[in-house]
Amino acid sequence: MGLEIQGIDTFYGTSHILHGVTLNVPDGAMVSVLGRNGVGKSTLLKSIIGINPPKNGSIQFNGADVTKEKTHQHVRAGISYIPQGREIIPDISVYENLMVAMRGIKNRSKKIPAFIFEYFPALEPTQKRKGGVLSGGQQQQLAIARALIQEPSLLLMDEPTEGLQPSVVEEINTIIQRIHKERNCSILLVEQNLDFVRDVTEHFAIMDSGQIVEEGDIQLLTDEFAGQYLSV
Repeated sequence: MGLEIQGIDTFYGTSHILHGVTLNVPDGAMVSVLGRNGVGKSTLLKSIIGINPPKNGSIQFNGADVTKEKTHQHVRAGISYIPQGREIIPDISVYENLMVAMRGIKNRSKKIPAFIFEYFPALEPTQKRKGGVLSGGQQQQLAIARALIQEPSLLLMDEPTEGLQPSVVEEINTIIQRIHKERNCSILLVEQNLDFVRDVTEHFAIMDSGQIVEEGDIQLLTDEFAGQYLSV
């Protein structure tokens, strides 16, 4: 079944940000959302995860209405969120960052699951280091690891390649595709790197002024087509 968003309106105070947004992420799909800065892409993810829930419309996940659920309820339902800018906790260790993320898991243990270091081997020797001293690439890996440790069936990812050098972007690309394939995890990806989007996702949606204005199979996302909506 997956994620079904139907006609949602989301506000920040009195500012109307999302206008009747409808979007589906079928079970097992990889979908990207593109658009210029400020068109509502991050707000869409925050609406889904419950940080800023919509005032109108509905969000269904695996057949259940989760429109007004709290963030921790979304996590328990199988949705995890990786925010733009990573938002790891800089003053605590890598290990502690991961343990904080495990608080929302039923039957949690005090041990980091082995699969985390299978996907992120660079994090294992850094477990005692504070999050704030990691490189940008390591911080992004930690941000993804925090979400993955919750064992989601849907990952919401906001600009995972932002500020990263090309070699690290390639690593993130490989990790995301492995997670999708090996853990049967759907992915909704907000991203502006067209090459990354075309390589990772199967379906795209373009936002403008708080609305979905185009969507389709990823093969349609040519530079010329995207340039109509993404160029400054």
